[in-house]
Amino acid sequence: MAQTPPANASRRHLADAPVRVVSARASLATRLRNLVERRELLTSLISSDIRIKYKGSALGLFWSMLSPAMTLGMYYMVFSFFLKNGIPNFVIYLFSGLVVWNMFQNAVNGATGVIVDRAGLVKKVSFPREILALSNVGSAVIYFGIQLVVLAIFLLIFGHAPAWGFMWILPISFTALYLFTASVAIVMSAITVYLRDVKHLMEVALQLWFWLTPVVYSFENSLSAPLHRHGLSALYFLNPITLIVLTFQRVFYVSTTVRSTTSHAMIKILPTWPMSTYFYLNVALLGIMVLLFLAAESIFGRLEGNFESEL
Repeated sequence: MAQTPPANASRRHLADAPVRVVSARASLATRLRNLVERRELLTSLISSDIRIKYKGSALGLFWSMLSPAMTLGMYYMVFSFFLKNGIPNFVIYLFSGLVVWNMFQNAVNGATGVIVDRAGLVKKVSFPREILALSNVGSAVIYFGIQLVVLAIFLLIFGHAPAWGFMWILPISFTALYLFTASVAIVMSAITVYLRDVKHLMEVALQLWFWLTPVVYSFENSLSAPLHRHGLSALYFLNPITLIVLTFQRVFYVSTTVRSTTSHAMIKILPTWPMSTYFYLNVALLGIMVLLFLAAESIFGRLEGNFESEL
């Protein structure tokens, strides 16, 4: 009669067997549904981030309005009295692009290392991990709204009316900005779990990215000029932020051609596209960003399986 192996031998056999990590990969539809179902958690994380940032501050969220206001005032002093570039009300042109860039940069910088920074939460609680990155994007959206209020106040002070007829395109452009920012934030937060140096690399990359975006210089007259001369200006729009910045500048700065305050020559600073072109380009960009966000979710799902072991 065959003898049953002792229990200790069975345990030793299991202990010596190779350990195989198996991660159940949820479908894309399931991941999106989980995000919708946990939207209250996302709102709570955004609120928590803002409260922590201003904890113990007497002025609280008012600092988020005071800081861009002082920055805008400083730009006005510099470009009006010291570094005159001939563009009237240049500070409005500049800040119209900066509000877009600040949202993108702040969200991506904060989200890149967020999963590593909150490793304890990731290991202990079950929830869609990308919500951590999206909470940083959400916080950046709040500050983006505050900066728009500051910009609106300065428009009143300068007596500068926006292009009301173009205003309805802004929600389309902003949605594209949000989806692009969320896509980059989600992917970078996952990659940083495996490659910690990516956080520092991204800080350097964003500095270069800023100068490849027409925020502090005119799209028509500066760094993009060589591309225009060779009929390659379409390459400039491989940077999705470019079209979004140009749209915001067209809405808030309004003018596409101005008379220089120094040489009195006419300066072309923005594309002279009709409203329909801005609309169709932004709709096309929005469609691409929807696909990019779905791709980012899929990439995050593939990388998410071994987060606990890497953290």
